[in-house]
Amino acid sequence: MKVLQIVSTFCFIAFFGLLSAQELSDEVKHKIGKVENSLSPSVISGSKEVPAFNILERMKELHVKGVSIAVINNYAIEWTKAYGYADEEENRKADINTLFQAASISKTINSLGFMKLVQQGKIDLDQNINNYLKSWKFPYDSISKNKIITSRNLLSHSAGLGVSGFGGYERTVVIPDIVQVLNGAFPANSKAVRSIKEPGIAFDYSGGGTVISQLILTDTSGQEYEEFMKKEVFNPLQMSHSTYSVRNDTLNIASGYYSDGKKVKGKYHLYPEFSAAGLWTTPEDLAKYMIECQLTLQGKSEKVLSRKYMKERFTPVVNYNESKVALGVFHRYKNGAYYFNHNGGNEGFTCASYGSLDKGYGVVVMTNSNNPELMLEICNSVARVYEWDRFFVPQFTK
Repeated sequence: MKVLQIVSTFCFIAFFGLLSAQELSDEVKHKIGKVENSLSPSVISGSKEVPAFNILERMKELHVKGVSIAVINNYAIEWTKAYGYADEEENRKADINTLFQAASISKTINSLGFMKLVQQGKIDLDQNINNYLKSWKFPYDSISKNKIITSRNLLSHSAGLGVSGFGGYERTVVIPDIVQVLNGAFPANSKAVRSIKEPGIAFDYSGGGTVISQLILTDTSGQEYEEFMKKEVFNPLQMSHSTYSVRNDTLNIASGYYSDGKKVKGKYHLYPEFSAAGLWTTPEDLAKYMIECQLTLQGKSEKVLSRKYMKERFTPVVNYNESKVALGVFHRYKNGAYYFNHNGGNEGFTCASYGSLDKGYGVVVMTNSNNPELMLEICNSVARVYEWDRFFVPQFTK
């Protein structure tokens, strides 16, 4: 009987959530329970009361197979927890070390590595990008109106470039190199990255522009992209679960699912556009990055960048609605307060990250689902339970 109870308890924990190995206080455990039962959308229709959804029930309703969360409080990771499946058909449970695709959150990590080269004096953010491109040159035309594109433009989506995002590649097909991606040449499945308006005048989200920054990084550093990022970003921040290479199934990686619960063909797509969409990581690793940003801005750490260059990275370049866009970082407007943010969505994956600019708290949520609804409700729940400044102010509609 006792053996059955132990096995039953283990199975319950394995499915309903795997906590980090750290010993948690009763207060933190209580907060976790509240977070798990306080999910809500920001816009509430047909009611004057704020709902308090349960995370497991919402996962089932929204066909989300797996979720992983890291919560930051007082400049430290307070807890991490995973729910559901990395792969339902294989009966592989998600745990806190399961790798998810970071999708466009890759861009914010890319900008940190790129700014390392700026700090080293190897790149000037305001010079012509063709000064640094060696293996390919950007083909200016009349659309850019004789204005140069700068690295500052690339990182802030103000370069006037097209190709907002990438669809990735099934694991069985030929994968293009970066020059083929930039030229829209076979076997690339995206258009060529070219000007759609003059640079420096407006925000136009361009994953294509981010890929140009990837080529500048490798051309300037003389290193492979993953080698450089591991040395300059992952190792200093102890992001030990972050990688761009997952060409086998031996790793603890999540399979992607669509919003109807169907699995992505071949489990997941590959993204040679590492800087824009290709990072595999965990919420804990991304939380380490966010804490480093917070501490560096406070002048309390410089594991990757000095305070001067981190502040440069966080300095807004262009506005986007009520938010502001810095270098690989969004200042997301929330009811009168700003949070630094980057979200992402790949084939079968969505993720979100929000952090306070000056108060040392934040959250990272990663899911293997195309539906972003759950991850945003979880962010709202964390903000409610931890009483974040003006993050969650629900709007009621009829």
